[in-house]
Amino acid sequence: MMDVRTFQKIAIIQFKYTTWVMGANLKGLTDEQGLQQPPEGNCLNWVAGHVMQARSGILHLTRQATPFAAGKYERYERGSAPVVEAAGTVPLTEMLTDFMATEEGLKKGIAGLRAEMLAAKAPFSPSNDETETIGSLLAGLVFHEAYHCGQLGTLRRLVGGDGTIK
Repeated sequence: MMDVRTFQKIAIIQFKYTTWVMGANLKGLTDEQGLQQPPEGNCLNWVAGHVMQARSGILHLTRQATPFAAGKYERYERGSAPVVEAAGTVPLTEMLTDFMATEEGLKKGIAGLRAEMLAAKAPFSPSNDETETIGSLLAGLVFHEAYHCGQLGTLRRLVGGDGTIK
């Protein structure tokens, strides 16, 4: 197993980048753009909300509270119905504010991780891995977040936004 301090440093750096990418890819978009449906897959609003729902889970996993109401992003859970109208969704500007507000709690939660916590059995495994630990789950969740933040860049261009990461 990797040294806890090394794990913490790497995780904090990775989440710093995903926070920057999420912010860059949502900045300046309208809620109408967020609801535009791509030819296949989910719209920007759903993908961003899904990242928020997952970030809520990461905060919970690292024993930190979310800076927004519990359950606010349940609508965007894995496997949920695509967003096709504004009703029941969270506006993009509100998502971006909420996302940026998670950064300090996330850093604090990661900094508080201990070897026994990282080695503990994870409460769930997206890949149904019976040996999933909190450490391996967190490593996977940072990849999950980066994957979807990258999708936001493509979706941004599809709805008429400019490329923000050059």
